[in-house]
Amino acid sequence: MNARPESVATPVNFYHPRDLARTPEMRSPEYVQMSTAAAITLGLVHGNMHRTACTHCLNLLVTYPEGCRANCSYCGLARHREEESAYADRNFIRVDWPTARYDEVIDRVRNRGDQGAFQRMCISMITHPDSGDDTITLLDRWVADVPEVPVSILSNPTTMRYAEIEDLRDRGADIFTVALDAVTPEIFEQTRGKTVDSPHRWDRYWRALEWAAEIFGPEKFGAHLICGMGETERDMMEVCERIRDMGGHNHMFAFFPERGSRMEDRAPVPRDHWRRVQLGRFLVDFVGARVADMRFDADGRIVDFGLDRRELDAVIDSGQPFRTSGCPGRGDDTVSACNRPYGDSSPADIFSFPFALNDKDVDVVRRQMAGEPVGTFDFDADD
Repeated sequence: MNARPESVATPVNFYHPRDLARTPEMRSPEYVQMSTAAAITLGLVHGNMHRTACTHCLNLLVTYPEGCRANCSYCGLARHREEESAYADRNFIRVDWPTARYDEVIDRVRNRGDQGAFQRMCISMITHPDSGDDTITLLDRWVADVPEVPVSILSNPTTMRYAEIEDLRDRGADIFTVALDAVTPEIFEQTRGKTVDSPHRWDRYWRALEWAAEIFGPEKFGAHLICGMGETERDMMEVCERIRDMGGHNHMFAFFPERGSRMEDRAPVPRDHWRRVQLGRFLVDFVGARVADMRFDADGRIVDFGLDRRELDAVIDSGQPFRTSGCPGRGDDTVSACNRPYGDSSPADIFSFPFALNDKDVDVVRRQMAGEPVGTFDFDADD
């Protein structure tokens, strides 16, 4: 199954993906993977991030040598990669995910190794028989040892039952999210279903969202949506409105061709398409906008957001719609703790801003919405 099946028996405290003859065998709940941004914030990896000092969410991923058993065509963790790389060495949302002992992670957060940066922790499940039980183990440890930092669960609806979602809430999970990703049944099937030999089903994911609405309640659940996999802007707005009407929020990702995935040769989402969808998502989630008040052209592109021009300009000028969307941190619910620095684009052309936009950033966004082929990085700027 794995191109490098041999394992190193000696326990490791920290592992950074690299080309080795043998990758250590690391398994949850003893081990967890984390985003590169989280590893930098914890001081486990040296580095810095363009215009932002840290991430405010500790994104953790359960991990097993045999890996995720799903085969989503846009994902770097997909099962089809098992012949080319060990699971712990695969990239995911553009970056490496180093692996550490969970004890080490908790100790560092308790001892302020993050300098108080983390406002939230997220446990991301994968499609694996042990993922559910191990997520509960990780959650119990965190709630007992770091109760001041709330926990989000990024679920795996394919393997979950109603009672398991209730159990996560009762054990202290704060927010429950579902990575719907594809926003039409057809695109879901083509990228996540039987078509690509993957176990996920559209109806199961929506059932999990309905359960989350009942169990966690309004403002305490959400869906991940990927923009740019073939849907129209109208498709995206209609799903955003449906989830908001259920009481949830929409966490938007720009499609970026993941290295090693089956969609690695597909172009990223066009900038103007992405900016309109970001703005529309924010208006639906936080301003009360309705799809019925918007106007779309024959190709489903938004041509009118249904707001007074001055009100719309004020929202755009705030820059908030164009920041990374996700589970909130402290204070402003419109600002995501899960800012995922450069998870869907490079610093040279930022799609989801992991920091507050300045006037120059907003000007670039406006030009992108108008169809100008401009990026966000100014090579002549001092910063």
